[in-house]
Amino acid sequence: YRDLHTFELQAPTRVIEWARGSRVGVAGYGQSGGNEILQLIPPPALQAKETQGLCPERDFKVECGGFSKRPVYSLKYVPDTSLLVTSGPPDSSLQVWQVSAEDSDVIKPVSTIATENTTGQPWAKIATISARGPWVLHGSTLDSVQITEVELRKNIYTAGSLGSEELAGLAFLDGSTVVLCCTRGRLCVADVRQPRGALRAVAAPAVPTGDRWCLGTACAAQGSAPGAQTVARLSSRGLLTLTDLRKASEPLASATARVPSPSSAAEFLCVSWAPVLQGCIAVSGFDGTVHVYDTQSWDSSGREAEPIFVHRGHALDGSGDPALVTVHTWHPHKPHTVLSAASDGSLHVWDWVQP
Repeated sequence: YRDLHTFELQAPTRVIEWARGSRVGVAGYGQSGGNEILQLIPPPALQAKETQGLCPERDFKVECGGFSKRPVYSLKYVPDTSLLVTSGPPDSSLQVWQVSAEDSDVIKPVSTIATENTTGQPWAKIATISARGPWVLHGSTLDSVQITEVELRKNIYTAGSLGSEELAGLAFLDGSTVVLCCTRGRLCVADVRQPRGALRAVAAPAVPTGDRWCLGTACAAQGSAPGAQTVARLSSRGLLTLTDLRKASEPLASATARVPSPSSAAEFLCVSWAPVLQGCIAVSGFDGTVHVYDTQSWDSSGREAEPIFVHRGHALDGSGDPALVTVHTWHPHKPHTVLSAASDGSLHVWDWVQP
């Protein structure tokens, strides 16, 4: 490690989101209600462009917070606004929150975005963008995907139906294209400029059945060529497949992550592309570790890949049950810096050195 900070949150989080001004959003996911949504100011060392040696201030500070009556399973800031959107059980509705002005430290609920037949639906996966307005893309199943203008709560787009499979993840590839991944691994894309936009199933090679999958996309804000996106999918057995959506029928690469055992819950599966390091992805959700892989040497054989770095900090912490990593995210500008959180309430910031 070049740097390692460890913190204890009051309650574990399964979301870590970057906000404007290098702020970080976290939130509790307890079933009993009273889950805190917190916006944290990272330690100065994390905000500095260069590592400045020893820094006396090593802790996250709470800048503002609020309480959610329901568990927060997903949280996204709406770019260029002071709003954030959350989702979580027991249904597929979204909660919209206002992150307070300078003089107040409250994150307050402002509205709810309910969709038809939300009751009994799985919690909604969400993604936000502000290319043509403050939009949230949301859906819990393939036939419930839509885009809502957050401030006006106005429907902008509803996807055509390709079945009712549960969604594992969704993302904006750019201002007009979205990608969806089902829990069984099926990929679909849609052009949101068409009002009842037909979903197009991506003719990607079939993936093993019986696994649960999750999705990782490169950050749409990086100004890469529109739609020129490679998506990563991770299965509960540790299989990683990379797909170039422009040439989806040819598998770009696949490998098997070195995971201890198939993740039975698959609840916290997480795969993410490094925003700055070309071809690097991080994987978590199987145990108390986060693995970093360099995918540039992968072929399509699916053989076991060797991680270039493993963060074991969460696994070593507790005295009781081993902690499970619930989420991780890369720092938007610092190439080797990752934030990760675990089921014991630990939050780590680590800057790894490539061996």
